[in-house]
Amino acid sequence: MATLKDYRDERLRKLETLQGLGVDAYPAKAQRTHTVAEVIDKFDELQGQTVIVAGRVVSIRSFGKLAFIKLRDASGEVQLYLQKDSVAELDAERGVLGMKQLKLLDTGDFIQATGEMVTTQTGERSIGVRELRLLTKSLRPMPTELTNKEERFRRRYIDMNVNPEVRERFIRRSKFWQATREFLDKEGFIEINNAVLENTAGGADANPFVTHMDALDQEFYLRISHELPLKRLLVAGFEKVYDIGARFRNENYTEEHLPEHNAMEWYWAYANWEMGMELTERMIRFLCDKTWGTRKFTLADGTKVDFGADGESFPRVSFVTILHEQYDIDVFASPMEDIRAKLKEEGLEVEKVDNRIRSLDKLWKKYRKTLAGPAFLVDIPTFMQPLAKVQSGDSRLSEQFNLVFGGSEMCKAYSELNDPLDQLARFTEQQAMRDAGDDEAQMLDIDFVEALEYGMPPACGLGYSERVFWSLEGVTAREGVPFPQLRREIDQTTRELYSDIL
Repeated sequence: MATLKDYRDERLRKLETLQGLGVDAYPAKAQRTHTVAEVIDKFDELQGQTVIVAGRVVSIRSFGKLAFIKLRDASGEVQLYLQKDSVAELDAERGVLGMKQLKLLDTGDFIQATGEMVTTQTGERSIGVRELRLLTKSLRPMPTELTNKEERFRRRYIDMNVNPEVRERFIRRSKFWQATREFLDKEGFIEINNAVLENTAGGADANPFVTHMDALDQEFYLRISHELPLKRLLVAGFEKVYDIGARFRNENYTEEHLPEHNAMEWYWAYANWEMGMELTERMIRFLCDKTWGTRKFTLADGTKVDFGADGESFPRVSFVTILHEQYDIDVFASPMEDIRAKLKEEGLEVEKVDNRIRSLDKLWKKYRKTLAGPAFLVDIPTFMQPLAKVQSGDSRLSEQFNLVFGGSEMCKAYSELNDPLDQLARFTEQQAMRDAGDDEAQMLDIDFVEALEYGMPPACGLGYSERVFWSLEGVTAREGVPFPQLRREIDQTTRELYSDIL
């Protein structure tokens, strides 16, 4: 049975033959007048006209004086029809191959074909080739199938060739972020990209990555959130700002989370959480319409989610009420002993560093899995949110809302805290938790407190990651990004081929 090395050796021999003929197997210049989709869709209009297409060879069938090549580009596939008397002879200087050189082509090679639109005897719309150019000689054969998940993630470039639905997913992913920008731009928001390296990691409960900047001889953190720099921009005089880009959280992989992922946050001066909820309802519906063309979804676990018609308000779920009704826990008064006992009763892990916040959150998250949504989680205690304003009717509760669907919290938003003294007190509480061993508690950012002392207008802010996209696509986090991080590994064949340098 032929091995990958055998196939590669054969292709290397073909490459050597091409070079011996004077053919540049990797020319810099290519031509194309139409995509494959265009020549198929406009066949009647183009019939009899000369077109130039380019793409990857999917299959080759040769019958002496007659040959058929299936060509694929990003838009689709088309058949190339070659007859010996119609195809130009070898012109090595221009990289043109004749019928005699077809045996030097392989599946996976990139070629350029010039010819006229014709219909074959079997009725297939094809390109009658007059000239064939080699654009790239591939040295490894493209598999016809790839199902092993680890292999698919490691060689996503193969995965997207063999499983075109994967490539289509990332086209939708691009549309998702385009729609995000389109919506916010229409609402008057300005996109401002801020630094990824920060002196202090803030804006979320997460463990940061640490790096060192040689120029300043100082440690920096990869941002875990876009929040605090954007709120500094409100101090600077901006009124509607957002940022889209990568954020980093030094945590384990899960079905819903990746250590590196894209996210968006917006901040809106003179708005409060009620205005933010209305904007969020309109925004998520806009994203669904633009990306998928529907507002009804069946998620990976079979959960059905319907984002409803314009103007319909999402129901609200109270954090305080849920924990009381489901677990008989008073989030403010129940002692930690009772909360820990309830965690054990519910089969949830109890860790030594668990504090009140982490413990209550575990109980909520267990119940959250039962919510199809969409719904807004409200009545989140102030001690669980160090960056939000308190509700006017009950200072124990924050003006925060989280969009929940499919059993997960997909967006977090709140009326932003802009009292510098209150902010300092909450930062101090968080830092104390951090010093006690909670690596995800927020750091004390005195620079942000200083900025607030110059005055920040009342505002609402919201953030979400591409987990919204993954969920509505019905895929896991690693399936939802083109090249997920994996433990480094080199293919055995590659090790053998390059043993002298590896």
